[in-house]
Amino acid sequence: MSVDFAAILVSLTFITGFIWALDRLVLLPRRQSRAATVYDDENEEEILRELRIVEYARSFFPVILIVLLLRSFLVEPFRIPSNSMMPTLLTGDFILVNKFQYGIRLPVLNTKIIDIGSPQPGDVVVFRYPLEPSVDYIKRVVGIPGDHVVYRNKTLIINGKVVAQEMLEKYRGVGAGISMTGLSLLKEDLEGVQHDILIDPRKVRGDVDMIVPDGQYFVMGDNRDNSNDSRFWGTVPEANLVGNAFMIWMNWDSGVGWGRIGSTIK
Repeated sequence: MSVDFAAILVSLTFITGFIWALDRLVLLPRRQSRAATVYDDENEEEILRELRIVEYARSFFPVILIVLLLRSFLVEPFRIPSNSMMPTLLTGDFILVNKFQYGIRLPVLNTKIIDIGSPQPGDVVVFRYPLEPSVDYIKRVVGIPGDHVVYRNKTLIINGKVVAQEMLEKYRGVGAGISMTGLSLLKEDLEGVQHDILIDPRKVRGDVDMIVPDGQYFVMGDNRDNSNDSRFWGTVPEANLVGNAFMIWMNWDSGVGWGRIGSTIK
């Protein structure tokens, strides 16, 4: 079951803020009036119960509000659950995503209210999976609106130009990605964005030839032969974008991967 943390944060912010405001406008004057006119054990117990609830609301409201604002408009943490973006991202990487680079959106509604920028080829983006929007995916943008994208014989061609690839070596996987050992490691140059990709010479899958529609983005995993991406289910609507992945802040795969902490994503 997918948990909508944004909806939970919005609800908690509203509830705690409402209690705090209600106390200031209604409950506090009423308590002061009761205390001045009638005093007994029952009255004292009721006042103490109100005070505990209000104190909890007053304490949690600013904290929850700050978390909501940071998570909705600045950065949001995510965890990489699969091998589809190897070797750039490994299973167990915890990443930070820039939420404002592609525009400011309202939490829960996901309606863009301020247009700041748009994804460019080579960007690593988090988005809501078009076939199941409650699930977040992470892939690399290879085609923007209007681009002619061709992927054939493990070669990427954008607008008639072959994307340069340089063979490096055989890949050696670690941890949850050890099964990828032996795949071909290549360096790809996607319009000036250099990044490593993995190719499995034994597999033949994912050939495609299409024009990217307006307001859509063509995305692929860096682990080209082990990725469920736009080659199989289509393009990503602009409205599904969550943000740009820019840093690994933690890695946990049967232990802390100290060497990956603080790494930039490119």
